[in-house]
Parts: sequence; C-alpha cells; structure tokens
Amino acid sequence: MFQRFYAVAFNTFIETIRQPIFGVILLTTTVLMILNVALAGFTLEDDNKLLLDLGLSTLLLSGLFLSAFSAAGVLSREIENKTVLTVISKPVSRPLFLLGKFTGLLAGLFIAFYLSTLVFMMTIRHGVLQNSSDPWDQPVLAFGFGSVLIALGLAAAANYFYGRDFPTTMLALVTPLLTAAVILIGKFKQDWEVIPFGDYYVGGQTIIAAYLVWLIVIITAAVALAASTRLGQLMTLVICTGVLCLGIISDNAIGQYQDASAFAAGAYRIMPNIGPFWVIDALQSGSVKTAIPFSYVGLATGYAALVTTGILSLAVLLFQRREVG
Repeated sequence: MFQRFYAVAFNTFIETIRQPIFGVILLTTTVLMILNVALAGFTLEDDNKLLLDLGLSTLLLSGLFLSAFSAAGVLSREIENKTVLTVISKPVSRPLFLLGKFTGLLAGLFIAFYLSTLVFMMTIRHGVLQNSSDPWDQPVLAFGFGSVLIALGLAAAANYFYGRDFPTTMLALVTPLLTAAVILIGKFKQDWEVIPFGDYYVGGQTIIAAYLVWLIVIITAAVALAASTRLGQLMTLVICTGVLCLGIISDNAIGQYQDASAFAAGAYRIMPNIGPFWVIDALQSGSVKTAIPFSYVGLATGYAALVTTGILSLAVLLFQRREVG
C-alpha cells in the first residue's frame, strides 16, 4: 500500500512542478517581492512595517493561486480526461489515491512557498531605502541574484546538452543555491563587513509569521483538492478565495452574532477560522508581552491539522461518489 501511495504522491509532485502555471506564479511572486521594497517606500510612517505586510500578503496570495490552479491541474483535469480510470481501476483505493494526490500537491506547494519565503527574508533584510542616497544591501543583491543566475544557466545547459526537464532541474538547483545565499547573507552587513551570524538579519518572529501563513496555504490546498473533485479550475479558485476571505473575517463578521443567531453559530463552527494564523499586528508591536509564543504556534499547528483532516475527509466523501467513468 505504501508503494502505491508513494507512486501517486511522487507523480503528482512532478506533475505539479512541471505545470506552466506553477513556474509563472512562482516567478510573479518573486518579482512582486522585489517590487515590494520600492512600493513600501511610499508610506509616511514605518516603511519596513508596510514591507512586512506586503511580503506576507504576497506569500498568502501566491499560495492561494498555486493551490487552486495546481489542484485543478492534478485532479479535476484527470477526471475530465478520464485518465484517472487508469489508476483507480488498479488495486488503488479512492481514499489512497486522493491522499496521495494531496501529499504530492503539498510537496510542490512547499517548494514554491519555501523559495518565496527565502526571497521574502532577503527583502526584509534589505529593507526600504529611506533616501535616494542610502546604499543598497550589496550581499543581498550579489548572493540573491547570483544564485538565481547560476541555477538558470546550469538548468539551461542541462536542458540543451542532456535533455533534462528545465523546470525540474531549475528547482533542484535553485533551492540549495538560494538557501546557501540566505545563510551567507547572515554573515555580512550591507558593506560586506563580516559580523557574527544573525546579528543583522531577519528576526525569528518574522519566520514564525511566515510559518503561520504556510498553515493557511495547507488548509487552502485541502479546500482546493476537495473542490476539484467536483468542479473545474475557475470555480475551484472562486471557492478557495471565498473560504479564505470568510475565514479571515469570520470572528468579526460571523462570530459576534453566534449568540443571537443559530445560523451564525452554525456557520461560525463550520467555516475554518483563518484569523488566528494572521499575526501581523502582534508581530509589529515590539513588546515581549505580545510576541508570538511557541505554545501559540503549537496550538495553531494542531488546529490547522484538525481543519485539514476534516476538509480531506469531505474530499474523500465527495470523490467516493464521483462518477469518473
């Protein structure tokens, strides 16, 4: 059973990262992250706070679109083309098939989110230039763009000379190179002065905030997969967007009315509450009392696991009754 599960998950992972939309969204996310550094300079207050807001929002929107489009590509398209019959007609149960699809999809989304987070960390480290005379962060530019260009050149050469798949090779190369770049940046200041690692770098609270956004992406991916069992690409995106928007405002829009309305009480309990994962206000307070504790991270992780399990259970139920022949 494990071998069949692994085969479905691995094939889904490869299929996910090879989709053209996967590369387009990942590239767009990277460009937006870089542009955020310039856009954040137009505020009259704390530019770096706006940069942090824009960065986390870009991560969230990137995860939303990747989840919706990738899930539709690896499941609903297979159902429409009836290629799913070649798998479930073999000794592969539908729940196993669906869970394998989710695992492979999540692996592809993790690679994209991880790379986007590395770019996010470099933009936060670079910061907003308050004045036109302020110097650029040279290590960020050198290591960041250098690692991407090296990976791009090697992937292009491998594709040209050896026929290797370009998207897969590019991801395999840029992931360790960009990781090494982020680590090396932590040893230098803006002017290449060597410093103890982490003295002039991204704070741990920022990493925690990005991790909580990743939990939102996991929930969104489960919703996308459940919707893809019955719907196409556009409606999957609409449902994911609706669940995300309602989940973020559920406390204020629905929760405050649950004592006065049975409908509001039921909707509040059914709708996933995304608000606890969006902690940008606590992150910006600068007070120890409002810092994000690890106990909160643990509770949020457990809640995300329960919500994801419930949505996947619904997805299995929907797929069990889906006519694929």
